[in-house]
Amino acid sequence: MGRENGEWILCLTTYEKGQRFMRQCADMGCRLLLLTVEKHRQADWPHDALTEEVYMPEGLTLEQITNTVTYLARSRKFERLVALDEFDMETIASLREHLRVPGMGRTTTSHFRDKLAMRFEASRAGALVPEFTPVLNYDDLRAYMAAVPAPWVLKPRAEASAIGIRKIHEPEHLWRSLDELGDRQSYYLLERFIPGDIFHVDSITADREVIFTAVSQYGKPPMQVMHEGGVFTTRIIDRNSPDARELTAINSRLVPAMGLVRGVTHAEYIQWADGGFYFLEVAARVGGAFIADVIEHATGLNLWAEWARVEINALRGLPYTLPRTREEHAGSVLCLAKTSEPDTSMFSEPEIVYRMKKHHHAGLIVRSADHERVRLLLEQYSERFAREYLAVAPPPLKPTA
Repeated sequence: MGRENGEWILCLTTYEKGQRFMRQCADMGCRLLLLTVEKHRQADWPHDALTEEVYMPEGLTLEQITNTVTYLARSRKFERLVALDEFDMETIASLREHLRVPGMGRTTTSHFRDKLAMRFEASRAGALVPEFTPVLNYDDLRAYMAAVPAPWVLKPRAEASAIGIRKIHEPEHLWRSLDELGDRQSYYLLERFIPGDIFHVDSITADREVIFTAVSQYGKPPMQVMHEGGVFTTRIIDRNSPDARELTAINSRLVPAMGLVRGVTHAEYIQWADGGFYFLEVAARVGGAFIADVIEHATGLNLWAEWARVEINALRGLPYTLPRTREEHAGSVLCLAKTSEPDTSMFSEPEIVYRMKKHHHAGLIVRSADHERVRLLLEQYSERFAREYLAVAPPPLKPTA
């Protein structure tokens, strides 16, 4: 199919990402309209793959964005609306309902955006979930704190990663925090803090079935890295280990139960002292922090491109077939750097397959057939990164990428 007659796909993003998704759609003959904010006009977009680019001011209301998209729809029949970033998912869900375009609506989207909604859904699906409560009724909060041992974490319901999370050690600390939040407090939940190793499971789902899974383990928990500083690491764990098998099984049951019909997901679980894996969160997006790159180097599979293939095949009524993949192991080490363009040339091991190019960041990806070799390299690099590059900044109040 020539692109001049291809299906119209509208991609919305307020961050610079999703280039491989758009390029794959174009390679499959679709016409792409990128709708993003003016400050990203000079970003590294795949201009040759895009049919049109529309830039809008920051801070538009949902009504203003709806007016923009419906105006564009007068002369373009959009077959799919796609949010390339997690923070645009609610906007796209509302647009789908308004334009009656297939895809996740607002209720299902909340299962992958609202941490309170996703906990209720995960519990209903039979997953282990740390004890939690909405921040709504004060008597319920008092009863919760009397029944559930401290510490607790006060979490924003709609932020990503560890942004905005507060660790609470006693009831008075909670009441002070709620006073500070004022009318915003209902947009939070209170959850039991449980220590343990944190894993992330990145998946592809087609026709309500999880057909690809990569199970990885963080070094330091992301919340600790964000709030205390440090070096971020993650690695794909031994695929034949009991942990990988159990997390694959849990995630394969959970994601369809949350309502996802097709797409990609990034879920996080924590292994507590009792050995169980407890659900933390799930997002219907490609994982950030170069996680997609780690998975691609280990398996040969690009999650952005496969997400596009899943969507376009479904649009055309065609089955999706997973490409053949490798079964190597990979991991990454990343930190905020003191210099704007840190030099990582002192690291010369043959397992290094990628050197990250990001302002004021140092980062490497390593690959090996041996998962233990990847683990050892990341341990060594993490210590050296802390000595050579590490800078510490206050945790962000809002996402930066």
